[in-house]
Amino acid sequence: DSLLEKNIEPILTLHHFTLPLWLSAKGGWLNPESPEIFARFAERAAGELSGRVKYWITLNEPNILAILAYFWAQWPPCRKNFDEAVTVLINMLKAHALAYPAMKELSGGKTRIGVAKAVTAFHPESLFSASDRAACAFRSRFHNFNFISSLTRGQVNFDMFPKEKLAASRTLDFIGLNYYFRQFIRGNLNILKDPFGEVVSPPPRAGQREITDMGWEVYPEGLYETIKAFSKYRLPIMITENGIATSDDERRKKYIKQHLAAALKAVKEGLPLIGYLHWSLLDNFEWDSGYSKKFGLVDVNFGTLERTVRPSARYFSEIIRSGTVSL
Repeated sequence: DSLLEKNIEPILTLHHFTLPLWLSAKGGWLNPESPEIFARFAERAAGELSGRVKYWITLNEPNILAILAYFWAQWPPCRKNFDEAVTVLINMLKAHALAYPAMKELSGGKTRIGVAKAVTAFHPESLFSASDRAACAFRSRFHNFNFISSLTRGQVNFDMFPKEKLAASRTLDFIGLNYYFRQFIRGNLNILKDPFGEVVSPPPRAGQREITDMGWEVYPEGLYETIKAFSKYRLPIMITENGIATSDDERRKKYIKQHLAAALKAVKEGLPLIGYLHWSLLDNFEWDSGYSKKFGLVDVNFGTLERTVRPSARYFSEIIRSGTVSL
C-alpha cells in the first residue's frame, strides 16, 4: 500500500530460495506434493493482494537453487545428486504451471506472471575448439533456456529426461532475467561423459575487465546478449536483477551506467525489454557469503540497522527521473 501511495509499481516474488520449516522437514522441493502446496500458497497470496499487484514472479532463480543446494552442496540441504537437482527443477516447473491459471483467474486476467531466471553469458574458452563450443552450448541450454522453454511448451524440456506434460502451457506473461556476469567454458573431449565442461578461472580474453567482490567478471555486453537471446520467445522481458558487490561506490555508478547502456541498445533495436530492477536497494544477506558482500544502493549497518543513502542511489534515481543515460 505504501509503494502504491508513492506511485511505485510493486513486483512481488513468491519464492526466493527459502521454505517454511515444516515443508523443508517433508523434503522441500523433492516432495512430490510440493507443486500443489506451492500452488495453494500462490492462489492464497494472489487472492489477498488482488487488485494491488500487477506483476508477480512465482519463482526466483530455480536453476541456482537446484544446482547449489542439490548438486554442489553449497546451500542447504547440501546434497550432491544431479537427478535430485533435476527433480527439484521439475517440481518447480509443475508448481508454476499449477499456480498460473488460478492466479490469472483471481485477477480477471489482469495480472502479469513470470519467473526470475538467473542467466549467464557463456562463451567458449577457445573459439576454435569444437569441444569448448559444444560444452558452452549445452551448458547455456540447460542453465539459461530449458526452464523457460518448458513453461512455454507446457512440458518438461530437459535433455535426457522424459518430456512430461505440465498442467498448462504458455504460462508466462513476461520473462524476468537476473544477469550479473560472463563465464568461459572449457569442454571435455569426451562430451558424452561430461557435456557441461568446466568454468575457466580466471577468465581468458578478459583483458582489464573488472572483477567484483563476488569474483564475477563485469561484462555489460552480456546483458544485451541475453536480452537478444531471450527475445526468441516473443515475450516481454524484464531485467529483474542486475548489480555489483563492491565497497567502492564509484564502481557501482560505473556498473549502472554500463549496464543501462546495454539495456538501451536492446531497446533501440526493438527488443521487448519492459523494465529494469537494480539489485539491490539495500545491502543484504547474501546466502553463504553472509553480510560481507555490499550490493546495496543504500548502505546498511547491520549492528545498528542505520541506513545511509549512497551516491549511486542518487545517480540511479536521477536516471529514473530524467529517463536518460549519459553515455
